[in-house]
Amino acid sequence: MTIVLILASLFTLLLARVPVAFALGGMGLALLILGGFSPLMAPQAILSTLDGFILLAVPLFLLMANVLLKGGVGDDLFAAVNSWVGHWPGGLAVATIISCAIFAAISGSSVATAATIGTVAIPAMIERGYDRRFVYGLLAAGGTLGILIPPSIPMIVYGFITEESVGALFLAGVGPGLVLVILFVAYSMIYAQVTTVQQGVASATMAERRAASLRALPSMALAVLIIGGIYTGAFTPTEAAAIGFTAALFVTVVLLRSLSWQGFREAVFDSMITTVAIILIIAGAKVFGKAITLYRIPQDISALIAQSIETPLIFVLVVAGVLLVMGLVFEALSMVLIMTPVLLPSALAMGLDPIWFGIFMVVMVECALITPPVGLNLYVIQAVARTRLGEVARGVMPFLLLMFVCVAILYVWPDLALYLPFKL
Repeated sequence: MTIVLILASLFTLLLARVPVAFALGGMGLALLILGGFSPLMAPQAILSTLDGFILLAVPLFLLMANVLLKGGVGDDLFAAVNSWVGHWPGGLAVATIISCAIFAAISGSSVATAATIGTVAIPAMIERGYDRRFVYGLLAAGGTLGILIPPSIPMIVYGFITEESVGALFLAGVGPGLVLVILFVAYSMIYAQVTTVQQGVASATMAERRAASLRALPSMALAVLIIGGIYTGAFTPTEAAAIGFTAALFVTVVLLRSLSWQGFREAVFDSMITTVAIILIIAGAKVFGKAITLYRIPQDISALIAQSIETPLIFVLVVAGVLLVMGLVFEALSMVLIMTPVLLPSALAMGLDPIWFGIFMVVMVECALITPPVGLNLYVIQAVARTRLGEVARGVMPFLLLMFVCVAILYVWPDLALYLPFKL
């Protein structure tokens, strides 16, 4: 009964449009006071949260993503990829997905990925004759690759909460990320064949491919530098964020000369706003998590699950359903912060690997990014395309089903996530 009352109160606050950070923090503080615990636990929890070295990666990755966004790197990536695959069936859609994947490997942000690639890809695809809803759905779903293909801000937060290796989480996200790219590409090619869109497009000449690839080479090298450095142990994820930000400045200012002083100021300001919002949500979630732990709610839920759920498959299905429902109200980061302390003990009791469970949660959080009414990527594409939210929401449905297919593959074949960090 206590669990139901707490969740009902939290949902009431959110439906009353109380900001997520203040709803979580206020609820946590109220629970501490009502439970007879010292309210000083709230500021102590907040200070312990802000003292985490790993969280330094968040503003640095955001800075890197925004610098690349303002520097027009997405245009160069899209042009280079399109020069190689643009003549395929559905080649423009394929180029869009691959560009999203490459930019995701640089930025770690779904919003930056959707906005950067969407700005150049949406007009090009609509001009080529693609259905608008397909285009909007493709970009909204392609943007979610930003939090699955490393680096990933939700993975950093999950690792911070669970004290698991962020580097291992990054490596675990590579396999599922590539599978999702393959599924999106295959669907795009089938769609193009069925709708006979973009037929008879001439392939680019070798000279055009060489010129476009050379222009995009520094950006692709940046992705290799970040992932390769983390994989080889040359630097930690936080150090990778700092190196990536410095390299992004070098690429956009020195090599491409595409970042103006005004663009840099906007990148810093946008990163500051997003960082403050993330830190506030993390602080509020930490207070809320402290309170529900003292109320023994995670332990009670684990006991309830152990009594009523017998197999890991049923547990995974139940968790997937819960996260889908929560995705209708919560944004991605809030879901990770709220549900990880509640669900992880039960997942461990079911024998699920914490790294695998983290990747599973991130894929489900991806679904939340493209489900209304608070799917953030839907609003990003709506703003970029200047269209109705309903059109974008209808367009993402096929891609949402493909994400469920990826989850099924991940469950049947756990090594898809666990092979790189533990067995290679």
